[in-house]
Amino acid sequence: KAVELLCKEQGCTFIANSENKGYNAGNNVGLRYAAEKGYEFALIANPDMEFPQTDYLATLLAKMQEDTDIVVCGSDIIGADGIHQSPMGKDGNWRGSFGWIKEIFGKKSDAYDFIDKYKESHYCHKVSGCCFMIRKSFLNEINFFDERVFLYCEEAILSRQVEMTGKRMYYIATAQAVHRHIKNEKGDPVKRFKTWGKSRCYYIDKYSDYPCYGKFLAKMSMKMYVLTFTLYNKIKK
Repeated sequence: KAVELLCKEQGCTFIANSENKGYNAGNNVGLRYAAEKGYEFALIANPDMEFPQTDYLATLLAKMQEDTDIVVCGSDIIGADGIHQSPMGKDGNWRGSFGWIKEIFGKKSDAYDFIDKYKESHYCHKVSGCCFMIRKSFLNEINFFDERVFLYCEEAILSRQVEMTGKRMYYIATAQAVHRHIKNEKGDPVKRFKTWGKSRCYYIDKYSDYPCYGKFLAKMSMKMYVLTFTLYNKIKK
């Protein structure tokens, strides 16, 4: 009720969902509404996003209007911890699915190890799903977001959809948004990680171009990763 009242006060359209079907399905509700209204672009933004720059939307929109090959445009995203969250590097081959073993012993930096060059604007492989602009004509082409994943790996799936349709993603370093994501407020970490593992295996099966043996080994690695994470959390408790 509070959100509905706020929308009325701000002149926004409020669409209530009867159940939570996940990130992609939830976004599709608003995107289909926007498509019906004839909008050419849409901004996807998590509820915990902040936009300090008043020209943020105009910057992304101008780039997409300038280059019609760009169907997804993202910006620099910085977390509450000061770590950069976008853009992301290209998914590698099936061997990359074993990278979590090395990750256990990795060192912290100003960006996660899967983050690409965030200091310069460029065509990129993947942007953070917490905030980006997307072209409506491209959504029609892919029949909107894939609703067979509830949460996680949406970026990897969208990246492959852009690649398979011969379109492009772009990252703008001069535009920045803040992601006030707080991990300890997201509930059971084991449950969330299992959801991620399931989504990752779906991506491997349906979207990756790995050979059959690569898909098998990659999915086995993901299951080992989830099991290791689950055991670690049980021991920690």
